[in-house]
Amino acid sequence: MSAVVNPQAARLALGLAALGRPAYINRGRAGALPRRRGVEEMRANTFDVLDAAHAAGLRRVDAARSYGLAEEFLAGWLDLRGHTDVVVTSKWGYAYVGGWRLDAPVHESKEHSLARFTAQFAETRALLGEQVSLYQVHSLTADSPLFADEPLLDALAAVAASGRRLGFSTSGPAQADTIRRGLDLERAGVRLFTAVQSTWNLLETSAGHALAEARAAGVEVTVKEALANGRLAVDPPPAVAEAAARAGVGPDAVALGAALATPWADVVLLGPASPAQLAENLAATSATAADLPDLAETPDEYWTTRSALPWD
Repeated sequence: MSAVVNPQAARLALGLAALGRPAYINRGRAGALPRRRGVEEMRANTFDVLDAAHAAGLRRVDAARSYGLAEEFLAGWLDLRGHTDVVVTSKWGYAYVGGWRLDAPVHESKEHSLARFTAQFAETRALLGEQVSLYQVHSLTADSPLFADEPLLDALAAVAASGRRLGFSTSGPAQADTIRRGLDLERAGVRLFTAVQSTWNLLETSAGHALAEARAAGVEVTVKEALANGRLAVDPPPAVAEAAARAGVGPDAVALGAALATPWADVVLLGPASPAQLAENLAATSATAADLPDLAETPDEYWTTRSALPWD
């Protein structure tokens, strides 16, 4: 598959949250997916998006145990295509419990325990082997039991000592506190986590200072949810819509451009549900976000709105 390599490709990664399961909370996703969301249809769609991303020069893919069959789809694509230049990151801590149903009462369950880490690390390795170069705690919060679970921390340290990098993602209104606390964790005088993946977007900027501190300390920083789970693409603030019109791009490109413009973000995750959405995302450049006003909501307001987004 041939395509023009995106000039920002080295700083972009393809996230599989919207691709590996039939239901998710991203606005604007439903219309981009296949009409029927069976396993095979979703697998084929995932392969199409992965092919388009690789052709555009993206070489990093982010998955998680809770993203339905995302790891299985990715493993199958890698095996079929034979690509050896793809950097894979994944996460543990949430389990997918939706049973491939759109109307499941619960889609995922969270547990930061030694038992879940042990089980999910084994599951990830069974599918992706040594291809996973970074394994992350999924949605760490400041009140997570992980911080006081010495056997779990020892198990994580053993994995880090074997040569695999460890990180964590964050969520919730106290992301900055979680980032600082997580990066303070050490074993034998060595920092346990060397990467952090946090929500930052034009509506939720509260983690910015902590992420800048992390980057200054040599920690790899990845921005997730740069489109605010589709809110900035489907119903953007007027300033974003106006900037998009001036640049001749979609509002998603402006929002992603704002993330790319941050001086501390090493990687910005894209979360498209189709090749067409990916193409729209790839129009992002930092220039499109120039001179935007402050659009941030309070963290409590933002995360309350996010928690109310429907799974569909």
